[in-house]
Amino acid sequence: MDFDVLILFIVLAVVLLGTLGFFLVQGGKILPKDKREQYLSQRDPDDLPGGGVDTLEAPPEESPTTDAPEYGDGVDVAQEPTVLEPTVETPEPVATRLARLRARLVKSNNIFGRSLLALLSRDEIDEDVWEEIEEILLMADVGTEPAMELVDRLRERVKVEGTKDAVQVKAMLTEELLALVDPSLDRRLTVTAEGRPAVIMVVGVNGVGKTTTIGKLARMLVAEDKDVLLGAADTFRAAAAEQLSTWGHRVGVPTVKSDVEGADPASVAYEAVEKGVEVEADVVMIDTAGRLQNKANLMNELGKVKRVVEKKSEVDEVLLVLDATVGQNGLNQAKVFAEVVNITGIVLTKLDGTARGGIVIAIQRQLGVPVKFIGLGEGPDDLAPFDAEEFVAALLEER
Repeated sequence: MDFDVLILFIVLAVVLLGTLGFFLVQGGKILPKDKREQYLSQRDPDDLPGGGVDTLEAPPEESPTTDAPEYGDGVDVAQEPTVLEPTVETPEPVATRLARLRARLVKSNNIFGRSLLALLSRDEIDEDVWEEIEEILLMADVGTEPAMELVDRLRERVKVEGTKDAVQVKAMLTEELLALVDPSLDRRLTVTAEGRPAVIMVVGVNGVGKTTTIGKLARMLVAEDKDVLLGAADTFRAAAAEQLSTWGHRVGVPTVKSDVEGADPASVAYEAVEKGVEVEADVVMIDTAGRLQNKANLMNELGKVKRVVEKKSEVDEVLLVLDATVGQNGLNQAKVFAEVVNITGIVLTKLDGTARGGIVIAIQRQLGVPVKFIGLGEGPDDLAPFDAEEFVAALLEER
């Protein structure tokens, strides 16, 4: 019996506390209007949640429909929310990018150019010095064959000309490096085609920055007054299409993508080209899924994408994106991709220092394909056309 009484007391206490809490919470709402206004007038503006509307204020009674104010009476009633148009950015001109490229390369030229110049300016250049020069070239990813070729040429010129003058040595080294980089290669990007858009496919392994590179290329083409359309054919990576679309929105470029998860990439690429023809775009750029170069089925899928697109239009460019920091591993990747699709140009990303700049020479020598663009950093305009003369000059320029 005592236990039952205890339970009864507990139940009564809970009911009493609940009732008291209800009146405490609702107290502000059941205050007379004059008392409530006096209470609110004594509060700091910062204490009013929601920008000055107090949550304790009782909601006003609904006015009859016949008394509702109309638009134009000075009162906004049930207005549609304002939809702000996305801000379209103005990409940086190409000339500015090239100037920044040179400035960034110059900052680290002591790693490469200064070391070579110092060795070649010595009073005595013996076999040990030539070995040091060759080692510097190999560390810069120039490649074994080009490095030996450069050393042989320099050795012959030093022997014949016998100069130690810093200005003459620099001119000599500039000429030999420029010959290896090969300024005669056509590095122009095909952005015009007769009666149709120019079609550019972008390929590469996972993680090299293909989608970002396409976004940056789109900005560059927009800066040159080109009408661009993007195709999100990377249907394997989550959010790849949204990432590409975001890049496009920033400069007013539309993106063709599929709403179906895991859609056929070749189909999406075909639709992008078809849409490009319909809207009379100047350029259609197609993003493709990252490939592991040692996976035959994935590489075959890439070949299929190109074949399907070619049923609608010729593919004018196939750009291979490579990470400059991987050095000679990038050569292996490039060789496999070149066997599946006809590579027409290289985009080197993360080339914001000169320590690995020799990869430009090695890749061009192996594939016979020019480096057309280089990525300078993480910024949206940190991509520039590759210029052989500017590149070599920056390698050897003294700060």
